[in-house]
Amino acid sequence: MVPTVTAIVVSYHTGPRLHECLYALKSDPSVAEVIIVDNGNPPEDEAWLDTFARNVDKVHIIRDGTNPGFGAAVNKGAAGALGELLLVINPDAVLRRGSLPIMYEAMKDRPQPVLVGGKIFDIHGQEERGGRRKTLTLMRAMGLGKWTLENDPPPEEAIEVGAVSGAFFMMDRKAFRGMGGFDEEYFLHVEDVDLCRRVIQQGGSVVYEPRAGVLHYGSTSDVPSETVLAHKADSLTRYFRKFASGPLEKALVAIISPFFLRLLKARA
Repeated sequence: MVPTVTAIVVSYHTGPRLHECLYALKSDPSVAEVIIVDNGNPPEDEAWLDTFARNVDKVHIIRDGTNPGFGAAVNKGAAGALGELLLVINPDAVLRRGSLPIMYEAMKDRPQPVLVGGKIFDIHGQEERGGRRKTLTLMRAMGLGKWTLENDPPPEEAIEVGAVSGAFFMMDRKAFRGMGGFDEEYFLHVEDVDLCRRVIQQGGSVVYEPRAGVLHYGSTSDVPSETVLAHKADSLTRYFRKFASGPLEKALVAIISPFFLRLLKARA
């Protein structure tokens, strides 16, 4: 039997795909509570959310008129969560029914703390980039070595990896809080990679469970792509400064970090 699960959904100008995400969570018997952290949406979308929450007992909204970023918003949701487990899921992702018991089983008998992600697939059923990854290093970020594993043969059962995606993962609520949750200095992107790295540094396990999954629409927010890339470049700089292992690596980060944005634009 799965312990109680609180799903946390952070929304910022998400669009209508949010409806599909919430309906799937509402109907899933393993989800005891849904916390929507509204970082900012048009009035008509906020009105829809308010109506949805009034009609569904297990749905709650956090809205204070600010947008502190993704990680800080998840932390807000986790602070008031009642579930023994937290499920963090993107607002443009639709949970595959039956995934949560499988993810819970993957958490058992592993070194604590445990963070479990699953398959993130597109409308054609193809695995998307980022659901299973190695630990992010400076060389891998520069394209000098493989980081993401979606082109590798898919595993048949749960395996330990270096990182999974913040778009879809489960973690024990007390363990998440005990680690301080997400690092709120990241506004958008890389906070999930940071959390996975800290889990492993504490002797815990980051697990990819291919039998659990979400349909991810992607690109539903109306935030300009230039803004997103700028946040990602800033986050990469913070990540590598934070985890630099010595003076030489710190110096290398200082030299390379101004070029992150240019590199991301070239890849895009």
